[in-house]
Amino acid sequence: MRTHYCAEIDETLIGQEVTVAGWVSSRRDHGGLIFIDLRDKDEVVQLVCDPADSKEAHQRAEEVRDQFVIIATGKVRARGEGLENPKLKTGKVEIVVNNLVIENKSLPMPFDIGDDKVNEEIKLRYRYLELRTQKSYDIFKLRSKATIATRNALDELGFLEVETPVLTKSTPEGARDYLVPSRVHAGEFYALPQSPQLFKQLLMVGGFDRYFQIAKCFRDEDLRADRQPEFTQIDIEMSFCDQEDVINVAEKLVHSIFTKCGFDIPTKFNRMTYNEAMEKYGTDKPDMRYDLAMVDVIDIFANCQNEIFSNIAKDTKKNRIKALKVPNGDNIFSKREMKRFEDYVRKFGASGLGYFQMKEEGLKGPLTKFFSQKDLDDIIERCELSVGDVVFFGAGEKKLVLDYMGRFRIHLAELMNIIPKDKFEFLWVTDFPMFEKEDGKVKALHHPFTMPKTDENGKISYDDIEEIQSIAYDLVLNGTELGGGSIRIHKEDIQAEVFKLLGISDEEAEAKFGFLLNALKFGAPPHGGIAFGLDRLVMLMTGASSIREVIAFPKTQKAQCLLTQAPSEVDNEQLKELHIRVRQQIK
Repeated sequence: MRTHYCAEIDETLIGQEVTVAGWVSSRRDHGGLIFIDLRDKDEVVQLVCDPADSKEAHQRAEEVRDQFVIIATGKVRARGEGLENPKLKTGKVEIVVNNLVIENKSLPMPFDIGDDKVNEEIKLRYRYLELRTQKSYDIFKLRSKATIATRNALDELGFLEVETPVLTKSTPEGARDYLVPSRVHAGEFYALPQSPQLFKQLLMVGGFDRYFQIAKCFRDEDLRADRQPEFTQIDIEMSFCDQEDVINVAEKLVHSIFTKCGFDIPTKFNRMTYNEAMEKYGTDKPDMRYDLAMVDVIDIFANCQNEIFSNIAKDTKKNRIKALKVPNGDNIFSKREMKRFEDYVRKFGASGLGYFQMKEEGLKGPLTKFFSQKDLDDIIERCELSVGDVVFFGAGEKKLVLDYMGRFRIHLAELMNIIPKDKFEFLWVTDFPMFEKEDGKVKALHHPFTMPKTDENGKISYDDIEEIQSIAYDLVLNGTELGGGSIRIHKEDIQAEVFKLLGISDEEAEAKFGFLLNALKFGAPPHGGIAFGLDRLVMLMTGASSIREVIAFPKTQKAQCLLTQAPSEVDNEQLKELHIRVRQQIK
């Protein structure tokens, strides 16, 4: 039906007859000549319909409207001096049409294709029209390259691609499962996998050594800009490995993906422990494209004459007093703006926010009267302050302070517009805590199959359960978690001890994970792995504002598909077959 794609029409084809096909991007009638911008998958070419060349083609062109599907045949000619369009690859030439076929008509568009101001709900309802934009095509072209690069890189590294089940057992740990009722087994349910975690470990027990999968995963959780109920991850597992082996493979893979997609990144990435990331940046996924690191000043504030600060400083284990220097901040922010920052951190639980301004004569601010000159000098030295700098500080319970000061760091960077938009800054965060306490209950920070760090006797020893470290690692890119993994537990006694610390009884462990625990008794090798969010990776590479832009048919933040109107009601016969009765419809 065509001889060339639009992007192939160039000066080398001048004088030749070609056939192109696509959608009408625009049509302009210049009183005798009709110009049509024809777009196919990735380029636009100009068609000229002149009655002097073909009356029939010109008559057809008079019927054409935006987004009609047409096939045009004609000769390529140069546009001529002053008529070229440098914005197009095809901008030096045009096609003089001698035959035009209207393959299909189109209703008036519900929105102008390519208009970024259109309500997102309308775009999602007509998602197939939004996909016609050049921006969308470029995103999915890059996503395809990334997927192909993933398979090629892991194949070269000796990994075997294996598909794991989508209908599996519900093991509710972390996010909620999507449940699928069984028709054959009344009252019983499958679950859609939150990840292939257990099956990939079983593949290691089966001796597959190196596995990967580009896997669909499902989590029934509240959505954000970078989350979807169904998502795609690059899943990797390998045997007889340690943390360094997994990190080396991951760096080779990520480097290959980015270079194949046209980006220049380093072959090795910087590293930071979890504790360092939290203490300096208030988050386990710091954006390293800018500095603004926090400094601990709790020892200096212990001498403060203000009892609020001195009392906080008495418990250096449970509490923190953090300073955050803003270079030249005194010349950037007014006093009124600096006072408003207190309102910002209060939204995240802070009781206040102090600050000092670095002047020629030394530190100035409402709190200087509570400090000796030596303590003020120590703050200047500790924070490496220069004239014109401002230093903010937060004080209180450790987790609270690190959280709101970390958020405040990002807020300041955004206000000052110091975050480079075209830079990739990778960071490995390692040595995560194995456990965390939430509402008095002990939870696994990653998942209960992560290997904890043990003593020289291979035992888990601790004074505070939250201080037990795991052999876990995350790869962070520009402040976003790109992927995470760990070395897994491959010994039955350690797995049993972890379950015990989590408050999971032997009976509960057997009911939920019996098939895995049984497999560990049959010679499970040391193994570990990592998983990367493919959607998130493409979002970061393309600079998309939402993960929905990089998924062909995404859900809304309410987990709805506006295009197909899913989820939807089903008829009673289907429910009856599944042994389900809806007691009450809640609208």
